[in-house]
Amino acid sequence: MFNFNKGKEIKAEKGRESKPAIEANPKVVREIIEEEKTFRRGVLSINDLIAPASMEVTPDFLRMGEAYIRTIFVINYPRYITVGWFAPIINLNSTFDVAMFFYPVSSSLILKQLKNKVGALEAQIVSDAEKGAARDPLRETALRDIEALRDALTQGIEKFFQFSLYVTIYADSKEELNQLSDKIENIFGSRLVYSKRVFYQAEQGFNSTLPLANDELYITFNMNSSPVASSFPFISSELTSDNGILYGINRHNNSLILFDRFSLQNANTVVFATSGAGKSYAIKLEVLRSLMLGTEVIIIDPEYEYKHLSDAVGGTYINISLSSENKINPFDLPRAIGGDAKPEDIIRSAVITLKGLVRLMLGGLSHEEDSIVDRALLETYAKKDITPESDLAKIEPPIMQDFQEILDGMEGGADLALRLRKYTEGTFAGLLNNLTNVEMNNQLVCFSVRDLEDELRPMAIYTIVNYIWNIVRSETKKRVLVIDEAWWLMQHEDSAKFIFALVKRCRKYYLGVTTITQDVNDFLTSPYGQAIVTNSSLQLLLKQSPAAIELVQKTFALTEGEKYLLLEGGVGEGIFFAGRKHAAIKVVASYAEDQLITSDPRQLLEIEEAKKEFEASLEGGEGGEEAGPEEAGV
Repeated sequence: MFNFNKGKEIKAEKGRESKPAIEANPKVVREIIEEEKTFRRGVLSINDLIAPASMEVTPDFLRMGEAYIRTIFVINYPRYITVGWFAPIINLNSTFDVAMFFYPVSSSLILKQLKNKVGALEAQIVSDAEKGAARDPLRETALRDIEALRDALTQGIEKFFQFSLYVTIYADSKEELNQLSDKIENIFGSRLVYSKRVFYQAEQGFNSTLPLANDELYITFNMNSSPVASSFPFISSELTSDNGILYGINRHNNSLILFDRFSLQNANTVVFATSGAGKSYAIKLEVLRSLMLGTEVIIIDPEYEYKHLSDAVGGTYINISLSSENKINPFDLPRAIGGDAKPEDIIRSAVITLKGLVRLMLGGLSHEEDSIVDRALLETYAKKDITPESDLAKIEPPIMQDFQEILDGMEGGADLALRLRKYTEGTFAGLLNNLTNVEMNNQLVCFSVRDLEDELRPMAIYTIVNYIWNIVRSETKKRVLVIDEAWWLMQHEDSAKFIFALVKRCRKYYLGVTTITQDVNDFLTSPYGQAIVTNSSLQLLLKQSPAAIELVQKTFALTEGEKYLLLEGGVGEGIFFAGRKHAAIKVVASYAEDQLITSDPRQLLEIEEAKKEFEASLEGGEGGEEAGPEEAGV
């Protein structure tokens, strides 16, 4: 520290030299500077580094620098309280500190007080009965509760505590502080837990929630072990049920996430992730495990990712392209629909769906053209004797060529027919101008559109989904429809509207729709994309790109911790939502499952090479002497 006496001695030795004289003496100046440095090093501490620039104490909040701070304490609890009641507070996307203080109370002391209380209550009840007064349910309930607590304390099942709970919140403005205070008090109040804000104890409340284990408020409530345990904040959502399939491991507590998607209000799922995050891997694993339980699965595969899985389980793989033999007629109608559906309604629904396809093909229609197309589609069906009086089980549907001919003969339809010609006679004639020749009589059916040009892909997927929807409505079964890279359909309003209608109505036909996309912005910025998320009870979020994370966080109301979990998670790691519950998930597969569902090109090449070597060894064994197991590579 600075030695003031030494400074005086120096001054005396110099014969009371003036300031200019001291400054002129380098030795004296150097000594003073060194002692000043020593003094400053001695008084500078870690507190000086972390302390706020200023602190203001008001009756109901503190202001530290730019931050506004307030403490809320709990004063009363209801008779019954559920486990995890405090979780909504913990999951708030705000900055706050929570302090809990537990003061054990001797059981003998509590038993003595409870005995006196029981005596007083019984005396009051007997007195009321002698006077002929109506019984008091509050006293009788209190007596039963006290007797039950006495038994539990005597047997050592329960312990008794005085419990304090404080929440200190932080905000950037007084208005924001008041809003957050109201929000927390409303959450407490919705569970019949009554709380108050500090008044003339703002500093004590802040000190009580610092990590110093110092309770300066000491506002307690008497509780036994069970309700105290239910207040414990660090719990994770359990997504384990008796039925369903294994989706992955709960990263919070290593429990299994077992779930039946058909047990929720709808069986729809949305999956969002960046490329390479493991979204197709997770869905293929769900498909494989669903097949084991007898669920029929239909997949729209844009990148040939499901071929290996389909071959392994004996599924049907249908390649839709301009040159393939597999064709789907967009004019198909469902053969039968349960309930009171009439042919007139079915035809009208088909016309509406076909108008959406025509808009995709022709690039939009004016109001006049829309009217012409509507009339032409009805006449196209009528040309094949498909009318409201027809038996739909015995009809032969028209094709695109019939529709073009009807347009050619209509006033104002010549231009539309000309624009349609490339799909009937031109370059794209092989896609939509044929009768359907594919069958969906397998438990797993995959439709591939990999070999289609990007321009045709939305039309092909639209047609395939419409065909699948007709099959689904014809016969009710437990089915799952997987639409990979669904953002293709979100780019156009008509196809997006069609998928939304499918997602909304599929529950009635025991169908669950899974939409998978890596282009989160295109999907969620569409009003129909937002509606699809709202109508999907299951959501799986895997690793997200920084460009999309803000939109994902806003859509799914993620906390900051969950946001960074999605930014930094590994392959197959993310958040699994099931209704109101959600948990961090890690998708895991056995070795055999991994070999069937992997999308890694290196693994697929290794598997193909191993198969070729094995087949070659078998052929070598058949051509000459019998090969042993080691020679055959088995």
